[in-house]
Amino acid sequence: LLWARVGTPHCPKCGKEIRQQTIDQIIDQVMALPEATRIQVLAPVVRARKGEHQKLFEDSRRSGYVRVRVDGSIYDLTEEIPLDKNRKHNIEVVVDRLVIREDVVRRLTDSVETASGLSGGLVLINIVGEDRDVLFSQNYACEDCGVSIEELAPRMFSFNNPYGACPTCAGLGSQLKVDPALIIPDPSRSILEGAITASGWNNIKGDSISRMYFDALAKKYKFKLTTPVGELPPEIVDILLYGTKGEKLKLTYERSNGQGTLYQAFEGVISNLERRYRETQSDGMRRELEECMSQHPCPDCGGRRLKKESLAVTVGGISIDAFCRKSVTDALDFIDALELSPQKLRIAERILKEIRERLGFLHSVGLQYLTLSRAAATLSGGESQRIRLATQIGSSLMGVLYILDE
Repeated sequence: LLWARVGTPHCPKCGKEIRQQTIDQIIDQVMALPEATRIQVLAPVVRARKGEHQKLFEDSRRSGYVRVRVDGSIYDLTEEIPLDKNRKHNIEVVVDRLVIREDVVRRLTDSVETASGLSGGLVLINIVGEDRDVLFSQNYACEDCGVSIEELAPRMFSFNNPYGACPTCAGLGSQLKVDPALIIPDPSRSILEGAITASGWNNIKGDSISRMYFDALAKKYKFKLTTPVGELPPEIVDILLYGTKGEKLKLTYERSNGQGTLYQAFEGVISNLERRYRETQSDGMRRELEECMSQHPCPDCGGRRLKKESLAVTVGGISIDAFCRKSVTDALDFIDALELSPQKLRIAERILKEIRERLGFLHSVGLQYLTLSRAAATLSGGESQRIRLATQIGSSLMGVLYILDE
């Protein structure tokens, strides 16, 4: 709730702060400039895009606009504006030119709304005397990367909710991946001695499909099936596990009616197991394949369980994941030292009170060393009991005495 109400969103790609502002907020900030400041209201219609953009200039002229700013230079729309179509350009339509005075609020509002409509929510205020630009956005979007995020809501910060959970690991923070150490538990054995124990590849009889592939691999890449796997070159082990990368093998098979030959690429033992795990509908086969798998941190969220957009929102300079990885003591210190603007403080006052109380209960029952991200399955019986006790204390029961026996 705290991160949803007073969090500051950032672009998950470049880390730049993303601000959402209403027209009124934009007007207030512009009107806060010193009186008699000369400004231009610009609509950034093209941002770092290649092309000559002649149609844009023509449409702008027909719409009644007189000037545009192209790559920092002002042009009149009646003149020819030659652009290199192979270079990236920034183009802003000059919507209005004003001098800051008390009586320009209505005209400024109309101009800002017009600029926002032209550019899809962006308004650029050019302060003429300082040659400085101030960019405003009505969207939670990074103008540089084109990344946009939805309006902040509590569900974005819960890994139990699809709106917040990492889509790759479904909020678990880890994935079952085939583990090479479980496929080849004893590297001192050779392939013919059963070094590869994975389902479907542990049959090394002469007429098996796995033996047909192993023979073809040995012939093509010049190694022996009697050599211990631990003594094979790393590139050969890589081919055994991850395949020939599309390179075809000559496979020879025998049937009752004679021999046959076919040419086919080898997908690799690990790639084969992962594909079968994805495709199988059988619970029994899934359990059998899981014997060769172990938990690995999610490659997208790195074990943090949330979407990148949620992790890019900060309060006090840190993400919700970084806060949850703090111990109860450190989390309390962070909350006590948190500095917020007066407006955000009014919004967060009750939320912060609740957080302090709940962390205080955990601290009081001697669990100050635990982190909020600690998995419940890793807690001892005593720790679980004390967490339940902290919950009871939090319900403010009267006339109840708790005795903690050490």
